[in-house]
Amino acid sequence: MLRIKRLDIFIVKSFLLLFVGTFFICLFIFMMQFLWRFVDDLVGKGLEMAVMGQFFFYSALTLVPIALPLAILLASLITFGNFGERYELLAMKAAGISLLKIMRPLAILICMICLISFYFQNVIAPMAQEKLGTLLISVKQKSPELDIPEGAFYSDIPGYQIKVGRKNRQNGMLYDVLIYDLKDGAENAHIIYADSGKMELTADKQHLNLHLYSGELFENLKSQNVKGENVPYRRESFSAKHSIIEFDSDFNMVDASIMSNQATTKNMRLLQESIDSMVVVGDSIGRQYFKEARSGTYSVSTRFSHEDSIKYQNANIISINVDSLFNASTLSQKQRIINTATSRSESLQSDYNFKNYTLEGNDYQIRRHKIEWHKKITISLSCLLFFFIGAPLGGIIRKGGLGMPVIISVLMFIIYYVIDNAGYKMARDGRWIVWTGIWLSSAILAALGIFFTYKSNKDSVVLNADIYTNFIKRVIGIRSVRHLIRKEVVIHDPNYDNIPHRLVSLSNACTNYLNNNRLTKAPNYFKLWFNNDKDDEISHINEMMEGMIEELSNSRSVTVINILNQYPIIPVNAHLHPFGQRWLNALAAIILPLGLFFYIRVWIFRIRLSKDIERIVKNNEQLTHVIKEGRI
Repeated sequence: MLRIKRLDIFIVKSFLLLFVGTFFICLFIFMMQFLWRFVDDLVGKGLEMAVMGQFFFYSALTLVPIALPLAILLASLITFGNFGERYELLAMKAAGISLLKIMRPLAILICMICLISFYFQNVIAPMAQEKLGTLLISVKQKSPELDIPEGAFYSDIPGYQIKVGRKNRQNGMLYDVLIYDLKDGAENAHIIYADSGKMELTADKQHLNLHLYSGELFENLKSQNVKGENVPYRRESFSAKHSIIEFDSDFNMVDASIMSNQATTKNMRLLQESIDSMVVVGDSIGRQYFKEARSGTYSVSTRFSHEDSIKYQNANIISINVDSLFNASTLSQKQRIINTATSRSESLQSDYNFKNYTLEGNDYQIRRHKIEWHKKITISLSCLLFFFIGAPLGGIIRKGGLGMPVIISVLMFIIYYVIDNAGYKMARDGRWIVWTGIWLSSAILAALGIFFTYKSNKDSVVLNADIYTNFIKRVIGIRSVRHLIRKEVVIHDPNYDNIPHRLVSLSNACTNYLNNNRLTKAPNYFKLWFNNDKDDEISHINEMMEGMIEELSNSRSVTVINILNQYPIIPVNAHLHPFGQRWLNALAAIILPLGLFFYIRVWIFRIRLSKDIERIVKNNEQLTHVIKEGRI
């Protein structure tokens, strides 16, 4: 029997509080991004608050399934990061509770959220998409609000270009009004100039009353003689002129059936029915085109008349030399043959392009419907996948709050978005199989979730920056330096009587090593990769040096400590070969650019080792001099 423990309630409560907050934050961010895409269609239309409220409501419903995965990723990262930062996760593991058991109540909760997301994707989102699409089309078709600027042409009234020099915003009067009436074309434009005027919308908001005062009208008259050079015009002066212009500024909702064929407005059942119908239609069209091609273009009977076909069959001609027949024709016959062939080929090309466009359009719609069918599953499943990425990562980084978790969440979501968008475009364009492109991001997320869950369950330090920093330092050749400090409490003082003798032995070993090994000379390329022998001599020198340094680190003398800090840290194998495994060295030797890099790297380490040994001898002399003078 499943028992709900207090620990489970604590974990779920900690997650839910963060999840609610992060969900609304993510939803707000996506809504602002969505609004930014259509800001040009909304601004300047004079839309009512009810219309804007519908726009935000339907857009929020369509964005809920997209905001859920990011909210789950961020909430799980912060939750388990807080557990790790407050050592609560360590206390749970110390009590014998594994990470998977800690994640179990949240995993059940996320599964329920996945079902809710799927319900939104399959039921609510299609209806919201239909309402939102209809609303956007209606908004785009609405005329902009009448707001004519000063000193610039206003072109939002269809068929008119209006320029106003100055406006009086208190009484609505316009001054220095210039109007171009282009309804009859730019060549037959009616130009009106008035000292002042006023524009008012009618009560039904379908027309615009135009009142102009003290002005002139210029109009070109259509010439009766086409060949005439001069076109007459008409000029009219007026003290007052009144006209009505069609200008529909009211908001009219279009028919909702305009969105019925869109894949985003259908649930999975309707999508599958549409896919089956379009496949049947595509197959029937393809068979019909094939029959037309067989009976038309590629049929022998279409290239000859009935009498010629009978003559051709009775003549029992094995082959026809077309070139000889063409060469025997007259020049006019050749021209007629070429024109006929060109016209026929162009007609066939146009016909085939149209048929190809029809079939490609049908295939494109099939792919779009299949993509939407799969996305309803993948987006819902991504909630669970993001949880198994966020929770282990939070346990690994052990950082709560909105700092590091937000950065990691954004990076992970960007990677997911790029991969998902690339797969979507490949599937949409028919370059990949639909399910391959749509499920690509889910497959990568699943692999990352398994990897991070395994590493976190094993208490791995996969995201420890020091590990990667030290690895890069080793590859580049950057080494650490000693940081010895004077100890406040010393239990065993160094044996200074024996130290000079040990320093002399170390210096002699270093001198002999330099004499026996020419480190500054370039090493043998082939011997470098296939010789796995160890350098026991330099290992012995390093042991002698480290043992002496360890004993003298208990010295009370600051001078001795400073000299000890000048001793180098020697990598005893870096001057021999780059890798410890023989097969890796052989592989690097075969790959010439990589092998050349590591060859130069080994040579640099040999030169550095030579300088380090010389420094050891010099430090031994200084240390011996300090000990003999008694400055210890």
